[in-house]
Amino acid sequence: MESGSGYVAAKAALEWQLELGADEAIGDAPVDRYALPQAAPGRKPPTPEPTPAKAVAQMPQAAQADPQADPVAEARRVAETAPDLAALKAALGAYEHCELKRGARQLVFADGIPGAKLMIIGEAPGREEDRAGKPFVGRAGQLLDRMLEAIGMGRADAAAPVYITNVLPWRPPQNRDPKPEEIAMMLPFLERHVALADPEVLILMGNTACQAVLGKRGIMRLRGNWAQAFGHPALPMFHPAYLLRQPSAKREAWADLLSIRARLESGA
Repeated sequence: MESGSGYVAAKAALEWQLELGADEAIGDAPVDRYALPQAAPGRKPPTPEPTPAKAVAQMPQAAQADPQADPVAEARRVAETAPDLAALKAALGAYEHCELKRGARQLVFADGIPGAKLMIIGEAPGREEDRAGKPFVGRAGQLLDRMLEAIGMGRADAAAPVYITNVLPWRPPQNRDPKPEEIAMMLPFLERHVALADPEVLILMGNTACQAVLGKRGIMRLRGNWAQAFGHPALPMFHPAYLLRQPSAKREAWADLLSIRARLESGA
């Protein structure tokens, strides 16, 4: 029978991996678990029957990215032609240049009510968002909902709605920080997303959103200072995930929420 110490050590090792952020056993590159194993040494694999040329021509071709295309230019081209949010979501789903798409469960496009006066831009989906297909649904999202309720707003509030999206629509492996090239590819889609949603005010949640939209980092310095982004007033704020780690920063977050409410009420 296995000793209790072996169980305790294994449990402690798993908990340590979780503390490091390794919450799923996945890698940067997808693994094809349906691929046939290589033929055993000394055995010649059977020769397949030749497929008629006509049948080959009629086979559907999987969508693939053109290796010669400029990913950012291609993103800008398809994003600018999207006439509405549904078309933009479809264009994102068909975009094949971002490798994050290969490892994510699904596209996380947006949540809330389009046309809302307030639009929130976060970083990227996490594990819970990847599963649900909606942004900000984990612990950080639950805190965000409470923050919005404190100023009389909510993503499902018909009287004072909020619209929410992220810089990246696919989850990075192990929730790592988005890479500059990933942000660059998604920026044309984000800009078009804001133009189609047409909010009065933007909230930029955390460093990644500020880097993507404003070209600046340093959320401790940026938060609370109004800026212009995509032709709209924009306020950088602490990400709710940071507030969960640093509850003392909720005082500054509350001041930012009051500033947002005052801006919306004044219509400036």
